[in-house]
Amino acid sequence: MSGKGAPELTVSNCGDLRVAVIAALWHEKVMDGLVDGALGALRELGIDEPTLIRVPGSFELPVAAKVLADRGYDAVVALGVVIRGGTPHFDYVCQGVTQGLTQVSIDTGVPVGFGVLTCDTEAQALDRAGLEASRESKGHEAATAAVATAATLRALAEPWR
Repeated sequence: MSGKGAPELTVSNCGDLRVAVIAALWHEKVMDGLVDGALGALRELGIDEPTLIRVPGSFELPVAAKVLADRGYDAVVALGVVIRGGTPHFDYVCQGVTQGLTQVSIDTGVPVGFGVLTCDTEAQALDRAGLEASRESKGHEAATAAVATAATLRALAEPWR
C-alpha cells in the first residue's frame, strides 16, 4: 500500500494560519471523501474557518492555487482525482497538474498540499478517499502536510536566537 512509511506529523500553534482548500468536481463520491478528510484535518489542527472553493476538474487546480497563494493564504490544499482511461489524456492531465502545483509552490513560497489522486481504477481512488471503507485518507494527509510545511516556513522566518 502506498501509505507505508508515512511520517507522523506533529503540528502545533497553527490555528491562526489562513488555509484554502481547492477541490475538483469530477468523481463526486471520491471528492466528498477527500474534502471531508482535508477539512477534518484542519479542524484537528485548530483551523476552524478554511476557505473552500470548487473548480471543474483537476487541471484547473494550479491556476486557482496561484490566485489563492497570491492573495495571502499561508497554505493551499489541492484535491482532485484523475482515473486512467484508454487515451493519453490521463498522462497529460497528471503531468500538468503536478507540474503546475509544484510551480505555484516554488514561485510563491506558499506550501501546496498535493491531494490529487492519480489512479488506474475507481476502486483505487475510493480506497484512498478517506471514506468509511477506505484504507487511506489522502485529503487528510495533504492538509496536514501543507499546514506542517507552513508552520515550518513560519518558524524559519523568525529571528534566530
